Amino acid sequence: MRFAPVLRAAVIGFSVLASACRGAAAENASQSGNDIEMPGVDTREFTSREKHEFSQYVREFPSPCPAVAVPLAQCVLERRPCRTCLRAAIAVAKAVREGMTQEQVRRIYKERFDATSKRLIPNDASPSRGPETAPVVLVEFADFECPFCQHIAPQLDALWERRKEAVRFIFKFMPLSVHPHGELAARAAIAALRQGKFWEMHRQLFASGGRLEQSDLEAYAKALGLDISRFRMDMESPATKALLDADRKLADDLGVRGTPTVFINGREYDAKLQMDTWVDDEIAAAGASEAGAAP
Repeated sequence: MRFAPVLRAAVIGFSVLASACRGAAAENASQSGNDIEMPGVDTREFTSREKHEFSQYVREFPSPCPAVAVPLAQCVLERRPCRTCLRAAIAVAKAVREGMTQEQVRRIYKERFDATSKRLIPNDASPSRGPETAPVVLVEFADFECPFCQHIAPQLDALWERRKEAVRFIFKFMPLSVHPHGELAARAAIAALRQGKFWEMHRQLFASGGRLEQSDLEAYAKALGLDISRFRMDMESPATKALLDADRKLADDLGVRGTPTVFINGREYDAKLQMDTWVDDEIAAAGASEAGAAP
């Protein structure tokens, strides 16, 4: 998710995957002249055009589960063993109802449901909070001087607080060259991390209103009860530089170009979607999987 006004062009292509032998439900879904109605997906208030658009998408988009190589419509109608199919169809219906363009719908589907869009993001020495075994891992790349990061920080804190037993929140440092105090603030946060006060410093830095001079950072450290001599040394240590360099390289590898950028279970979040809903869907899916619920 990039909140800064820098948009990444999305090149999205879907191939329709279909089995050779199909059931009656799938045969009906493949008839381009018929709009599709799915159990569990409310399209009663859709216009004729919206119903047609929705039907086109669910015929075209592949199932989110690589092992279920059929179109989304067939996956839902035949109750194939992919618990994500119904959630994906509901998300498509919501996007259509909100008037998103075809490009937007396709991009969002690829980012959230296409198996090829999921990325492996190592934690390494990054600060984190929440259970290591949490079903949802939220990773944020951020710059403490970025006004967009400052704006969303309380919202991310609130999201995690309400779901702290099910969400692990990992922070990655991405100070941008356009922000003269970004790296200095990141170094201060890492120095606080060395003394077990990262999240306290994290909140203070984002709430500082841009007051990020060295004297400001040391005042925050004192208020948190940190050892100032050690704080200064840790700000300049090779280990601090190594952590910053590692996060920068990871951001480059992932194609992150703006802050804040958020990943939910390895998928880049799009601001057009409701983050709370996405996270809750991931929690629910994990719960259903553990309980062995029907797809």
